[in-house]
Amino acid sequence: MKLYGTATYYKAIKAWEIECEPHVVIRLKRWLPKIDSTHYGKKHRLKATPENCLDLQIFLQRYPMDVRPSEHFLEERANEHRERMSLVDRFLRGEGNDRKFDLKLPPREYQNLAANMWMTTGGLLLADDVGLGKTCVSFCGFINPELRPALVVTLSHLPYQWSQELEKFTDLKAHILKKGTPYDILDKDGKLPDVIISNYHKLPGWADTLDGIVRSVVFDECQELRHKGTQKYEAAEQIAHNVDYRLGLSATPIYNYGGEIWNVCNIITPDALGNWEEFSREWCDYRGNKYVIADPAAFGIVARETGVMLRRTRKEVSRELPGIIRVPQWIQSDPEAFKKLKGQAIELAKLILRQAQDFKGQKMQAAGEFDMKMRQATGIAKAPFVADFVRFLVEENGTPVVLYGWHRDVYEIWLEKLRGSQSYPYNVEDLNPVMYTGSESPQQKEWAKQEFLSGRSKVMLISLRAGAGMDGLQEVCHVCVFGELDWSPGVHEQCEGRLHRDGQDEPVTSYYLLADEGSDPVVSDVLGVKTQQIEGIRDPNQDFVVKLQVDPEHIKKLAEKYLNDHGVPLPKPDPPKPQIDDEVL
Repeated sequence: MKLYGTATYYKAIKAWEIECEPHVVIRLKRWLPKIDSTHYGKKHRLKATPENCLDLQIFLQRYPMDVRPSEHFLEERANEHRERMSLVDRFLRGEGNDRKFDLKLPPREYQNLAANMWMTTGGLLLADDVGLGKTCVSFCGFINPELRPALVVTLSHLPYQWSQELEKFTDLKAHILKKGTPYDILDKDGKLPDVIISNYHKLPGWADTLDGIVRSVVFDECQELRHKGTQKYEAAEQIAHNVDYRLGLSATPIYNYGGEIWNVCNIITPDALGNWEEFSREWCDYRGNKYVIADPAAFGIVARETGVMLRRTRKEVSRELPGIIRVPQWIQSDPEAFKKLKGQAIELAKLILRQAQDFKGQKMQAAGEFDMKMRQATGIAKAPFVADFVRFLVEENGTPVVLYGWHRDVYEIWLEKLRGSQSYPYNVEDLNPVMYTGSESPQQKEWAKQEFLSGRSKVMLISLRAGAGMDGLQEVCHVCVFGELDWSPGVHEQCEGRLHRDGQDEPVTSYYLLADEGSDPVVSDVLGVKTQQIEGIRDPNQDFVVKLQVDPEHIKKLAEKYLNDHGVPLPKPDPPKPQIDDEVL
Protein backbone atom coordinates (compact mmCIF):
# COMPACT_ATOMS: atom_id res chain seq x y z
CA MET A 1 0.00 0.00 0.00
CA LYS A 2 1.37 3.38 -0.99
CA LEU A 3 1.95 5.86 1.83
CA TYR A 4 1.59 9.57 1.10
CA GLY A 5 3.46 10.90 4.12
CA THR A 6 3.66 10.74 7.91
CA ALA A 7 1.36 11.87 10.74
CA THR A 8 3.21 12.15 14.05
CA TYR A 9 1.57 12.89 17.40
CA TYR A 10 3.58 15.05 19.81
CA LYS A 11 2.32 14.77 23.37
CA ALA A 12 4.08 17.93 24.56
CA ILE A 13 2.06 20.16 22.23
CA LYS A 14 -1.00 17.86 21.98
CA ALA A 15 -0.94 18.12 18.21
CA TRP A 16 -0.30 16.16 15.02
CA GLU A 17 2.49 17.13 12.68
CA ILE A 18 1.62 16.01 9.17
CA GLU A 19 4.28 15.87 6.47
CA CYS A 20 3.31 15.07 2.89
CA GLU A 21 3.78 16.07 -0.74
CA PRO A 22 2.33 19.36 -2.08
CA HIS A 23 -0.53 17.76 -4.03
CA VAL A 24 -1.64 15.95 -0.86
CA VAL A 25 -1.26 19.16 1.19
CA ILE A 26 -3.74 20.87 -1.12
CA ARG A 27 -6.34 18.18 -0.43
CA LEU A 28 -5.42 18.09 3.27
CA LYS A 29 -6.22 21.80 3.66
CA ARG A 30 -9.50 21.36 1.80
CA TRP A 31 -10.56 18.49 4.07
CA LEU A 32 -9.20 19.90 7.33
CA PRO A 33 -10.00 23.63 7.42
CA LYS A 34 -8.55 23.91 10.94
CA ILE A 35 -5.09 23.61 9.41
CA ASP A 36 -3.73 27.09 8.78
CA SER A 37 -4.30 27.62 5.06
CA THR A 38 -1.72 30.42 5.02
CA HIS A 39 1.08 28.11 6.19
CA TYR A 40 3.32 26.80 3.41
CA GLY A 41 5.68 23.84 3.19
CA LYS A 42 5.47 20.08 3.65
CA LYS A 43 4.85 20.09 7.44
CA HIS A 44 1.56 21.18 8.95
CA ARG A 45 0.21 21.03 12.52
CA LEU A 46 -3.26 20.03 13.66
CA LYS A 47 -4.44 20.16 17.29
CA ALA A 48 -5.33 16.64 18.47
CA THR A 49 -8.92 17.29 19.53
CA PRO A 50 -11.36 14.37 19.19
CA GLU A 51 -13.12 16.12 16.30
CA ASN A 52 -9.85 16.75 14.43
CA CYS A 53 -8.76 13.17 15.01
CA LEU A 54 -11.95 11.88 13.41
CA ASP A 55 -11.49 14.15 10.40
CA LEU A 56 -7.85 13.09 10.08
CA GLN A 57 -8.78 9.41 10.33
CA ILE A 58 -11.28 9.79 7.49
CA PHE A 59 -8.70 11.65 5.35
CA LEU A 60 -6.14 8.86 5.89
CA GLN A 61 -8.57 6.36 4.37
CA ARG A 62 -8.06 8.16 1.05
CA TYR A 63 -4.41 9.09 1.55
CA PRO A 64 -2.80 6.51 3.87
CA MET A 65 0.19 7.69 5.91
CA ASP A 66 2.62 6.31 8.42
CA VAL A 67 0.94 7.15 11.76
CA ARG A 68 3.37 7.49 14.65
CA PRO A 69 3.70 6.16 17.26
CA SER A 70 0.65 4.04 16.22
CA GLU A 71 -2.90 4.36 14.93
CA HIS A 72 -4.30 3.25 18.30
CA PHE A 73 -4.32 6.78 19.78
CA LEU A 74 -5.90 8.22 16.64
CA GLU A 75 -8.64 5.58 16.77
CA GLU A 76 -9.36 6.25 20.45
CA ARG A 77 -9.66 10.01 20.00
CA ALA A 78 -11.81 9.66 16.89
CA ASN A 79 -14.16 7.31 18.75
CA GLU A 80 -14.45 9.85 21.58
CA HIS A 81 -15.95 12.30 19.11
CA ARG A 82 -18.28 9.70 17.57
CA GLU A 83 -19.60 8.72 20.99
CA ARG A 84 -20.00 12.33 22.10
CA MET A 85 -21.96 13.26 18.98
CA SER A 86 -24.20 10.24 19.43
CA LEU A 87 -24.91 11.10 23.07
CA VAL A 88 -25.48 14.80 22.38
CA ASP A 89 -27.89 13.92 19.59
CA ARG A 90 -29.89 11.79 22.02
CA PHE A 91 -30.01 14.58 24.60
CA LEU A 92 -31.12 17.15 22.03
CA ARG A 93 -33.97 14.80 21.07
CA GLY A 94 -35.00 14.72 24.75
CA GLU A 95 -33.68 11.19 25.28
CA GLY A 96 -30.89 9.91 27.49
CA ASN A 97 -32.60 11.12 30.65
CA ASP A 98 -32.15 7.75 32.35
CA ARG A 99 -30.26 8.78 35.48
CA LYS A 100 -32.42 10.26 38.25
CA PHE A 101 -31.13 12.53 40.99
CA ASP A 102 -32.39 12.21 44.55
CA LEU A 103 -32.74 15.74 45.89
CA LYS A 104 -34.97 17.03 48.69
CA LEU A 105 -36.86 18.97 46.02
CA PRO A 106 -37.03 16.81 42.89
CA PRO A 107 -35.47 18.43 39.82
CA ARG A 108 -37.74 19.22 36.91
CA GLU A 109 -37.47 17.05 33.82
CA TYR A 110 -35.47 19.61 31.84
CA GLN A 111 -33.10 20.13 34.80
CA ASN A 112 -32.64 16.36 35.08
CA LEU A 113 -31.77 16.17 31.37
CA ALA A 114 -29.18 18.95 31.68
CA ALA A 115 -27.58 17.16 34.64
CA ASN A 116 -27.44 13.92 32.65
CA MET A 117 -25.79 15.74 29.76
CA TRP A 118 -23.23 17.32 32.08
CA MET A 119 -22.45 14.01 33.78
CA THR A 120 -22.01 12.33 30.40
CA THR A 121 -19.95 14.93 28.54
CA GLY A 122 -17.95 16.24 31.51
CA GLY A 123 -18.13 19.85 30.34
CA LEU A 124 -21.19 21.97 29.58
CA LEU A 125 -22.11 25.62 29.19
CA LEU A 126 -25.70 25.80 30.45
CA ALA A 127 -27.28 28.97 29.06
CA ASP A 128 -30.94 28.42 29.94
CA ASP A 129 -33.19 31.45 30.31
CA VAL A 130 -32.85 33.49 33.50
CA GLY A 131 -34.77 31.93 36.37
CA LEU A 132 -35.06 28.36 35.03
CA GLY A 133 -33.12 26.88 37.96
CA LYS A 134 -29.62 26.32 36.62
CA THR A 135 -28.21 25.97 40.16
CA CYS A 136 -30.35 22.86 40.68
CA VAL A 137 -28.44 21.16 37.85
CA SER A 138 -25.25 21.68 39.87
CA PHE A 139 -26.78 20.00 42.92
CA CYS A 140 -27.77 16.99 40.83
CA GLY A 141 -24.09 16.49 40.11
CA PHE A 142 -22.87 17.20 43.63
CA ILE A 143 -24.80 14.31 45.18
CA ASN A 144 -22.52 11.99 43.19
CA PRO A 145 -19.50 11.25 45.46
CA GLU A 146 -17.23 11.19 42.40
CA LEU A 147 -17.73 14.96 42.07
CA ARG A 148 -16.92 15.84 45.69
CA PRO A 149 -15.43 17.93 47.04
CA ALA A 150 -16.91 20.33 44.54
CA LEU A 151 -16.02 23.96 43.98
CA VAL A 152 -18.54 26.70 43.18
CA VAL A 153 -17.18 30.02 41.95
CA THR A 154 -19.68 32.87 41.89
CA LEU A 155 -20.04 36.65 42.22
CA SER A 156 -19.16 38.40 45.47
CA HIS A 157 -22.75 38.86 46.64
CA LEU A 158 -23.95 35.31 45.94
CA PRO A 159 -22.03 32.78 48.13
CA TYR A 160 -24.61 33.04 50.93
CA GLN A 161 -27.47 32.50 48.49
CA TRP A 162 -25.69 29.42 47.06
CA SER A 163 -25.24 28.03 50.58
CA GLN A 164 -28.94 28.52 51.32
CA GLU A 165 -30.00 26.85 48.08
CA LEU A 166 -27.67 23.90 48.67
CA GLU A 167 -29.22 23.38 52.11
CA LYS A 168 -32.70 23.55 50.56
CA PHE A 169 -31.97 20.84 47.98
CA THR A 170 -29.42 18.56 49.71
CA ASP A 171 -27.87 17.52 53.02
CA LEU A 172 -24.36 18.35 51.78
CA LYS A 173 -22.06 20.51 53.87
CA ALA A 174 -20.80 23.76 52.37
CA HIS A 175 -17.99 26.12 53.35
CA ILE A 176 -17.80 29.72 52.10
CA LEU A 177 -14.22 30.94 51.76
CA LYS A 178 -13.80 33.90 54.10
CA LYS A 179 -10.36 35.13 53.04
CA GLY A 180 -8.38 35.43 49.84
CA THR A 181 -5.46 33.47 51.31
CA PRO A 182 -5.57 29.76 52.24
CA TYR A 183 -6.46 28.60 55.73
CA ASP A 184 -7.59 25.30 57.27
CA ILE A 185 -11.11 24.40 56.05
CA LEU A 186 -11.20 20.87 57.47
CA ASP A 187 -13.99 20.06 59.90
CA LYS A 188 -13.43 18.62 63.40
CA ASP A 189 -13.15 15.13 61.90
CA GLY A 190 -10.46 16.26 59.49
CA LYS A 191 -12.73 16.10 56.45
CA LEU A 192 -13.08 18.59 53.63
CA PRO A 193 -16.51 20.16 53.06
CA ASP A 194 -18.65 18.63 50.34
CA VAL A 195 -18.91 21.96 48.51
CA ILE A 196 -16.46 24.86 48.69
CA ILE A 197 -17.93 28.22 47.67
CA SER A 198 -15.68 31.06 46.53
CA ASN A 199 -16.14 34.34 44.74
CA TYR A 200 -14.04 35.12 41.67
CA HIS A 201 -11.82 37.61 43.50
CA LYS A 202 -10.67 35.07 46.12
CA LEU A 203 -9.96 32.33 43.55
CA PRO A 204 -6.37 33.37 42.60
CA GLY A 205 -5.21 33.06 46.19
CA TRP A 206 -6.70 29.58 46.50
CA ALA A 207 -5.81 28.14 43.09
CA ASP A 208 -2.71 26.21 44.18
CA THR A 209 -4.49 24.87 47.28
CA LEU A 210 -7.66 23.72 45.50
CA ASP A 211 -5.90 22.39 42.40
CA GLY A 212 -5.88 18.62 42.67
CA ILE A 213 -8.24 18.59 45.68
CA VAL A 214 -11.59 19.45 44.12
CA ARG A 215 -13.10 16.97 41.66
CA SER A 216 -15.60 19.22 39.94
CA VAL A 217 -16.09 22.94 39.46
CA VAL A 218 -19.11 25.09 38.67
CA PHE A 219 -18.63 28.62 37.38
CA ASP A 220 -21.74 30.63 38.16
CA GLU A 221 -22.28 33.72 35.97
CA CYS A 222 -19.45 32.37 33.85
CA GLN A 223 -19.35 35.49 31.68
CA GLU A 224 -16.85 36.60 34.34
CA LEU A 225 -14.33 34.39 32.49
CA ARG A 226 -14.55 36.35 29.24
CA HIS A 227 -11.20 38.14 29.69
CA LYS A 228 -8.18 35.88 29.21
CA GLY A 229 -4.99 36.94 30.96
CA THR A 230 -6.55 38.13 34.23
CA GLN A 231 -5.58 36.53 37.55
CA LYS A 232 -9.04 35.06 38.08
CA TYR A 233 -9.00 33.60 34.56
CA GLU A 234 -5.62 31.93 35.05
CA ALA A 235 -6.74 30.54 38.42
CA ALA A 236 -9.96 29.20 36.91
CA GLU A 237 -8.02 27.61 34.05
CA GLN A 238 -5.54 25.96 36.43
CA ILE A 239 -8.30 24.33 38.48
CA ALA A 240 -10.73 23.51 35.66
CA HIS A 241 -8.19 21.76 33.45
CA ASN A 242 -7.40 19.32 36.27
CA VAL A 243 -10.94 18.13 37.01
CA ASP A 244 -13.20 15.83 35.00
CA TYR A 245 -16.44 17.76 35.47
CA ARG A 246 -16.87 21.45 34.61
CA LEU A 247 -20.14 23.37 34.39
CA GLY A 248 -20.68 26.99 33.36
CA LEU A 249 -23.94 28.72 34.27
CA SER A 250 -25.12 31.92 32.61
CA ALA A 251 -28.15 33.09 30.70
CA THR A 252 -25.85 35.71 29.18
CA PRO A 253 -22.49 34.00 28.51
CA ILE A 254 -21.55 36.80 26.10
CA TYR A 255 -21.57 40.29 27.60
CA ASN A 256 -20.05 42.12 24.68
CA TYR A 257 -18.77 40.77 21.37
CA GLY A 258 -19.05 37.13 20.40
CA GLY A 259 -15.32 36.43 20.20
CA GLU A 260 -15.27 36.35 24.01
CA ILE A 261 -17.14 33.03 23.98
CA TRP A 262 -13.89 31.19 23.18
CA ASN A 263 -12.35 32.33 26.47
CA VAL A 264 -15.38 31.05 28.39
CA CYS A 265 -15.48 27.71 26.59
CA ASN A 266 -11.72 27.22 26.92
CA ILE A 267 -12.32 26.86 30.67
CA ILE A 268 -15.50 24.78 30.55
CA THR A 269 -15.05 22.65 27.42
CA PRO A 270 -11.33 22.75 26.55
CA ASP A 271 -10.49 21.99 22.89
CA ALA A 272 -14.15 21.82 21.85
CA LEU A 273 -13.81 24.98 19.76
CA GLY A 274 -10.22 24.35 18.72
CA ASN A 275 -7.40 26.65 19.77
CA TRP A 276 -7.73 30.43 19.60
CA GLU A 277 -5.95 30.68 16.24
CA GLU A 278 -8.34 28.16 14.67
CA PHE A 279 -11.43 29.68 16.25
CA SER A 280 -10.62 33.29 15.36
CA ARG A 281 -9.63 32.32 11.80
CA GLU A 282 -12.72 30.24 11.05
CA TRP A 283 -15.44 32.05 13.01
CA CYS A 284 -14.44 35.67 13.57
CA ASP A 285 -13.98 38.94 11.76
CA TYR A 286 -11.58 41.47 13.23
CA ARG A 287 -13.35 44.82 13.27
CA GLY A 288 -11.75 47.78 14.92
CA ASN A 289 -10.00 46.16 17.87
CA LYS A 290 -12.59 43.44 18.53
CA TYR A 291 -13.07 39.87 17.37
CA VAL A 292 -16.68 39.56 16.25
CA ILE A 293 -18.34 36.27 15.29
CA ALA A 294 -19.18 36.68 11.62
CA ASP A 295 -22.25 34.41 11.67
CA PRO A 296 -23.68 34.21 15.22
CA ALA A 297 -26.65 32.08 14.16
CA ALA A 298 -24.45 29.42 12.54
CA PHE A 299 -22.15 29.32 15.55
CA GLY A 300 -25.12 28.97 17.91
CA ILE A 301 -26.31 25.91 16.00
CA VAL A 302 -22.85 24.31 15.99
CA ALA A 303 -22.38 24.98 19.73
CA ARG A 304 -25.60 23.08 20.43
CA GLU A 305 -25.03 20.22 18.03
CA THR A 306 -21.53 19.57 19.39
CA GLY A 307 -22.72 19.64 23.00
CA VAL A 308 -20.67 22.70 23.97
CA MET A 309 -23.76 24.65 25.02
CA LEU A 310 -27.26 23.74 26.13
CA ARG A 311 -29.79 26.53 25.90
CA ARG A 312 -33.56 26.21 26.55
CA THR A 313 -36.07 29.03 26.53
CA ARG A 314 -39.01 29.22 28.89
CA LYS A 315 -41.31 28.33 26.04
CA GLU A 316 -39.35 25.18 25.23
CA VAL A 317 -39.61 23.87 28.80
CA SER A 318 -43.21 25.07 29.34
CA ARG A 319 -42.22 27.52 32.07
CA GLU A 320 -43.40 30.69 30.37
CA LEU A 321 -43.95 33.81 32.45
CA PRO A 322 -45.90 36.97 31.74
CA GLY A 323 -43.81 38.92 29.24
CA ILE A 324 -41.41 41.83 29.60
CA ILE A 325 -42.70 45.22 28.50
CA ARG A 326 -39.76 47.46 27.54
CA VAL A 327 -40.55 51.17 27.48
CA PRO A 328 -37.91 53.61 26.16
CA GLN A 329 -38.75 56.97 27.74
CA TRP A 330 -37.01 60.21 26.74
CA ILE A 331 -36.72 62.54 29.72
CA GLN A 332 -35.28 65.96 30.48
CA SER A 333 -31.66 66.57 31.35
CA ASP A 334 -29.88 69.53 32.92
CA PRO A 335 -27.59 71.19 30.31
CA GLU A 336 -25.47 72.69 33.10
CA ALA A 337 -24.07 69.22 33.85
CA PHE A 338 -22.50 69.09 30.39
CA LYS A 339 -21.06 72.63 30.39
CA LYS A 340 -18.44 71.77 33.05
CA LEU A 341 -17.26 68.92 30.84
CA LYS A 342 -17.10 70.72 27.50
CA GLY A 343 -13.48 71.88 27.22
CA GLN A 344 -11.88 68.69 28.46
CA ALA A 345 -14.29 66.45 26.54
CA ILE A 346 -13.50 68.16 23.24
CA GLU A 347 -9.76 67.61 23.69
CA LEU A 348 -10.27 63.96 24.64
CA ALA A 349 -12.57 63.40 21.64
CA LYS A 350 -9.98 64.93 19.30
CA LEU A 351 -7.26 62.67 20.67
CA ILE A 352 -9.46 59.57 20.30
CA LEU A 353 -10.12 60.39 16.64
CA ARG A 354 -6.52 61.09 15.68
CA GLN A 355 -5.26 58.74 12.99
CA ALA A 356 -1.61 58.57 14.02
CA GLN A 357 -0.48 55.26 15.51
CA ASP A 358 2.11 57.11 17.61
CA PHE A 359 -0.66 58.07 20.04
CA LYS A 360 -2.11 54.54 20.44
CA GLY A 361 -1.47 54.32 24.22
CA GLN A 362 -2.74 57.85 24.83
CA LYS A 363 -5.81 57.18 22.68
CA MET A 364 -6.74 54.10 24.73
CA GLN A 365 -6.42 56.06 27.97
CA ALA A 366 -8.36 58.97 26.49
CA ALA A 367 -11.14 56.64 25.30
CA GLY A 368 -11.63 55.23 28.79
CA GLU A 369 -11.61 58.67 30.39
CA PHE A 370 -13.96 60.15 27.77
CA ASP A 371 -16.41 57.26 28.14
CA MET A 372 -16.41 57.56 31.93
CA LYS A 373 -16.87 61.33 31.95
CA MET A 374 -19.59 61.34 29.29
CA ARG A 375 -21.64 58.61 30.94
CA GLN A 376 -21.21 60.17 34.38
CA ALA A 377 -22.24 63.63 33.11
CA THR A 378 -25.24 62.10 31.36
CA GLY A 379 -26.28 60.29 34.54
CA ILE A 380 -25.96 63.45 36.64
CA ALA A 381 -27.78 65.59 34.06
CA LYS A 382 -30.88 63.40 34.12
CA ALA A 383 -30.65 62.17 37.75
CA PRO A 384 -33.26 64.59 39.26
CA PHE A 385 -35.74 63.71 36.51
CA VAL A 386 -35.07 59.97 36.95
CA ALA A 387 -35.79 60.29 40.69
CA ASP A 388 -39.02 62.17 39.97
CA PHE A 389 -40.07 59.47 37.52
CA VAL A 390 -39.41 56.70 40.06
CA ARG A 391 -41.30 58.56 42.80
CA PHE A 392 -44.25 58.98 40.44
CA LEU A 393 -44.31 55.21 39.75
CA VAL A 394 -44.26 54.34 43.45
CA GLU A 395 -46.79 56.93 44.64
CA GLU A 396 -49.23 56.65 41.73
CA ASN A 397 -49.16 52.89 41.21
CA GLY A 398 -48.23 51.73 44.71
CA THR A 399 -45.56 49.42 43.36
CA PRO A 400 -41.98 49.12 44.62
CA VAL A 401 -39.30 49.84 42.02
CA VAL A 402 -35.82 48.50 41.34
CA LEU A 403 -33.65 51.35 40.03
CA TYR A 404 -30.45 50.54 38.12
CA GLY A 405 -27.47 52.89 37.88
CA TRP A 406 -23.68 53.00 37.82
CA HIS A 407 -22.07 56.17 39.21
CA ARG A 408 -21.80 57.10 42.90
CA ASP A 409 -22.50 60.80 42.22
CA VAL A 410 -25.74 59.80 40.50
CA TYR A 411 -26.75 57.58 43.45
CA GLU A 412 -26.34 60.51 45.83
CA ILE A 413 -28.79 62.63 43.84
CA TRP A 414 -31.30 59.77 43.70
CA LEU A 415 -31.01 59.10 47.43
CA GLU A 416 -31.57 62.75 48.35
CA LYS A 417 -34.69 63.03 46.22
CA LEU A 418 -36.18 59.66 47.18
CA ARG A 419 -35.86 60.23 50.90
CA GLY A 420 -38.38 62.33 52.85
CA SER A 421 -37.90 66.06 52.46
CA GLN A 422 -39.49 69.22 53.84
CA SER A 423 -38.20 71.40 51.04
CA TYR A 424 -38.38 69.58 47.70
CA PRO A 425 -40.82 70.15 46.12
CA TYR A 426 -43.13 69.74 49.07
CA ASN A 427 -43.34 67.48 52.10
CA VAL A 428 -42.76 64.16 50.32
CA GLU A 429 -42.87 60.68 51.74
CA ASP A 430 -39.61 58.88 52.53
CA LEU A 431 -39.41 55.91 50.17
CA ASN A 432 -36.53 54.55 52.28
CA PRO A 433 -34.26 53.70 49.30
CA VAL A 434 -31.67 50.98 49.97
CA MET A 435 -28.38 50.32 48.19
CA TYR A 436 -27.09 47.15 46.51
CA THR A 437 -23.94 48.32 44.72
CA GLY A 438 -20.24 47.60 44.62
CA SER A 439 -19.60 49.61 47.78
CA GLU A 440 -21.64 47.47 50.21
CA SER A 441 -20.38 44.37 51.97
CA PRO A 442 -22.21 41.06 51.42
CA GLN A 443 -23.89 41.49 54.80
CA GLN A 444 -25.05 45.01 53.94
CA LYS A 445 -26.37 43.81 50.60
CA GLU A 446 -28.35 41.04 52.28
CA TRP A 447 -29.80 43.57 54.74
CA ALA A 448 -30.84 45.85 51.84
CA LYS A 449 -32.48 42.92 50.09
CA GLN A 450 -34.48 41.98 53.18
CA GLU A 451 -35.59 45.61 53.69
CA PHE A 452 -36.96 45.63 50.15
CA LEU A 453 -38.60 42.20 50.40
CA SER A 454 -40.29 43.14 53.67
CA GLY A 455 -41.82 46.29 52.15
CA ARG A 456 -39.98 48.66 54.48
CA SER A 457 -38.15 50.02 51.45
CA LYS A 458 -40.00 51.04 48.30
CA VAL A 459 -36.95 51.60 46.07
CA MET A 460 -33.87 49.43 45.72
CA LEU A 461 -30.86 51.01 44.00
CA ILE A 462 -28.79 48.30 42.30
CA SER A 463 -25.57 48.76 40.38
CA LEU A 464 -25.91 47.57 36.79
CA ARG A 465 -23.28 44.87 37.34
CA ALA A 466 -23.89 44.06 41.01
CA GLY A 467 -27.15 42.11 41.05
CA ALA A 468 -26.51 39.21 38.66
CA GLY A 469 -27.83 35.93 40.05
CA MET A 470 -29.83 37.49 42.89
CA ASP A 471 -33.13 35.73 43.57
CA GLY A 472 -36.29 36.71 45.47
CA LEU A 473 -37.11 40.19 44.15
CA GLN A 474 -39.74 38.72 41.80
CA GLU A 475 -41.90 37.98 44.85
CA VAL A 476 -42.55 41.67 45.59
CA CYS A 477 -41.69 43.68 42.47
CA HIS A 478 -42.43 43.76 38.73
CA VAL A 479 -41.13 47.21 37.72
CA CYS A 480 -37.53 48.20 37.05
CA VAL A 481 -36.08 51.48 35.83
CA PHE A 482 -32.75 51.94 34.06
CA GLY A 483 -31.60 55.36 35.22
CA GLU A 484 -28.21 54.78 33.57
CA LEU A 485 -27.23 52.50 30.69
CA ASP A 486 -24.51 49.92 30.16
CA TRP A 487 -22.79 49.36 26.83
CA SER A 488 -23.71 45.66 26.97
CA PRO A 489 -27.26 44.36 26.45
CA GLY A 490 -26.29 41.26 28.42
CA VAL A 491 -26.08 43.42 31.55
CA HIS A 492 -29.60 44.76 30.98
CA GLU A 493 -30.93 41.25 30.42
CA GLN A 494 -29.41 40.10 33.68
CA CYS A 495 -30.97 43.10 35.44
CA GLU A 496 -34.43 42.32 34.04
CA GLY A 497 -33.88 38.71 35.06
CA ARG A 498 -33.89 39.70 38.74
CA LEU A 499 -37.65 40.23 38.32
CA HIS A 500 -38.54 38.08 35.31
CA ARG A 501 -38.10 34.61 36.83
CA ASP A 502 -40.11 31.81 38.43
CA GLY A 503 -42.50 33.21 41.03
CA GLN A 504 -43.35 36.33 39.03
CA ASP A 505 -47.11 36.64 38.48
CA GLU A 506 -47.16 40.02 36.72
CA PRO A 507 -45.74 41.22 33.40
CA VAL A 508 -42.39 42.87 34.10
CA THR A 509 -42.13 46.48 32.94
CA SER A 510 -38.68 47.90 32.20
CA TYR A 511 -38.37 51.65 31.72
CA TYR A 512 -35.25 52.82 29.87
CA LEU A 513 -34.93 56.53 30.72
CA LEU A 514 -32.96 58.27 27.97
CA ALA A 515 -31.53 61.78 27.76
CA ASP A 516 -31.38 63.44 24.35
CA GLU A 517 -27.85 64.71 25.11
CA GLY A 518 -24.65 63.09 26.25
CA SER A 519 -23.94 59.40 25.83
CA ASP A 520 -27.48 58.00 25.86
CA PRO A 521 -28.27 58.40 22.13
CA VAL A 522 -25.10 56.53 21.13
CA VAL A 523 -25.25 53.87 23.85
CA SER A 524 -28.87 53.01 23.05
CA ASP A 525 -27.92 52.66 19.39
CA VAL A 526 -24.93 50.41 20.09
CA LEU A 527 -27.00 48.18 22.38
CA GLY A 528 -28.94 47.00 19.35
CA VAL A 529 -25.69 46.09 17.64
CA LYS A 530 -24.49 43.91 20.48
CA THR A 531 -27.88 42.28 20.92
CA GLN A 532 -27.42 40.72 17.48
CA GLN A 533 -24.21 39.09 18.68
CA ILE A 534 -25.84 37.65 21.82
CA GLU A 535 -29.19 36.57 20.44
CA GLY A 536 -27.76 35.05 17.27
CA ILE A 537 -25.67 32.66 19.30
CA ARG A 538 -28.27 31.78 21.92
CA ASP A 539 -31.37 31.80 19.69
CA PRO A 540 -30.26 31.07 16.11
CA ASN A 541 -33.79 30.99 14.71
CA GLN A 542 -34.81 34.37 16.06
CA ASP A 543 -35.64 37.03 13.48
CA PHE A 544 -34.28 40.51 14.16
CA VAL A 545 -36.62 43.38 13.48
CA VAL A 546 -33.67 45.57 12.58
CA LYS A 547 -30.42 44.18 11.20
CA LEU A 548 -27.58 46.37 12.41
CA GLN A 549 -23.94 46.27 11.42
CA VAL A 550 -21.59 45.53 14.29
CA ASP A 551 -19.51 48.57 15.19
CA PRO A 552 -16.99 47.73 17.93
CA GLU A 553 -15.55 51.27 17.93
CA HIS A 554 -18.41 52.69 19.96
CA ILE A 555 -16.22 55.20 21.80
CA LYS A 556 -15.12 56.69 18.47
CA LYS A 557 -18.75 56.97 17.48
CA LEU A 558 -19.49 58.76 20.74
CA ALA A 559 -16.52 61.11 20.20
CA GLU A 560 -17.60 61.94 16.64
CA LYS A 561 -21.15 62.76 17.76
CA TYR A 562 -19.87 64.96 20.56
CA LEU A 563 -17.66 67.01 18.26
CA ASN A 564 -20.41 67.31 15.65
CA ASP A 565 -22.94 68.44 18.28
CA HIS A 566 -20.56 71.20 19.40
CA GLY A 567 -19.62 72.33 15.89
CA VAL A 568 -16.00 71.19 16.23
CA PRO A 569 -14.40 69.90 12.99
CA LEU A 570 -13.23 66.30 13.11
CA PRO A 571 -9.43 65.88 13.15
CA LYS A 572 -7.95 65.64 9.66
CA PRO A 573 -5.93 62.54 8.76
CA ASP A 574 -2.22 62.96 9.39
CA PRO A 575 -0.26 63.78 6.20
CA PRO A 576 1.66 60.85 4.72
CA LYS A 577 5.27 60.53 5.75
CA PRO A 578 7.67 61.91 3.11
CA GLN A 579 9.13 59.31 0.80
CA ILE A 580 12.88 59.22 0.21
CA ASP A 581 13.80 59.73 -3.44
CA ASP A 582 16.20 56.98 -4.52
CA GLU A 583 17.68 59.25 -7.22
CA VAL A 584 18.68 61.81 -4.60
CA LEU A 585 20.58 59.11 -2.74
